Amino acid sequence: MEKIAVIGGGSWATALVKILSENRSQIHWWMRNQNDVQHLINYKHNPRYLSGVSFDLNYVKPSNDIRSVVATADWVILAVPAAFVKDALAELPEGALKDKVVISAIKGMIPQENILVTDYVGHHFHVPNSHQLVIAGPCHAEEVALEKQSYLTIGSHDLAKAEHFCELLRNRYVKANPLDDLDGVEYCAVIKNIIALACGIARGLNYGDNFQAVLVSNAMFEIERFLDKVMPMHRSLTGSAYLGDLLVTAYSQFSRNRTFGNMIGRGYTVKSAQMEMNMVAEGYYAVKSIYELNKKLNVEMPITSAVYLILYEKISPAVEFEILKDKLK
Repeated sequence: MEKIAVIGGGSWATALVKILSENRSQIHWWMRNQNDVQHLINYKHNPRYLSGVSFDLNYVKPSNDIRSVVATADWVILAVPAAFVKDALAELPEGALKDKVVISAIKGMIPQENILVTDYVGHHFHVPNSHQLVIAGPCHAEEVALEKQSYLTIGSHDLAKAEHFCELLRNRYVKANPLDDLDGVEYCAVIKNIIALACGIARGLNYGDNFQAVLVSNAMFEIERFLDKVMPMHRSLTGSAYLGDLLVTAYSQFSRNRTFGNMIGRGYTVKSAQMEMNMVAEGYYAVKSIYELNKKLNVEMPITSAVYLILYEKISPAVEFEILKDKLK
């Protein structure tokens, strides 16, 4: 029986625990809140997210002791928002992840440091890239809970490890495939959340489907230019891990980044939108990281720049999109 630690108590962590435990892996599930842990033990579901999913406690062991959760596992899945990664892992000693395979299910960057989650894990816990994987979509947790047909891509420098993890995920409603582009998949997952914010803002400003189609088309070129600068290699961005993940985040009713952007476009302040959602939109933090990183790279990224100026410089969304629409083709 595979032993897997899942770090995080949100909707994506819950969906992954559902998939893996139903495939009869042993899951040690870390949640920060002890009340949530006790609720799960008593009632067999997460009280905050995807509460309709019931768990078999023969395979799922919830705990708020992160050291013991990690110590028991061969695989460690990180599924907390990127802004809280450092805090979540703060109790772990440097050697805690030694000889483990670490899988990032996080689609964001470490704020202030402006680095990928895999880079942070590598630097602070000395986990080599060969022992790291990333999970990409297109896949929303809500549809996993409903057992809708879903697809996952596992990015890695080690295809054997990626394939092994894919085998742990595959079931009647989940298909998983390995891909040898760890960094490209991870960066694309970050930027697609920024694009989803832009799509939401456009919708909030009452731009139509025609404009959004042009926005997403231009976004693919923006992503391509960025990836070619930071991690050049031959890759087809029409694949599910790239274009597919972008589309589902840009268009889906379940996309929290699109929802957040929609609220901004309708006139909410950042703080009021965050309070009303009560969920983390990764794109809010990611756009600042990518924007600051791009100051050195000088990649043409008009959509990313527009979202940054709206969220952090408080430029009017209507004004900024008037400028943006003349930069799109």
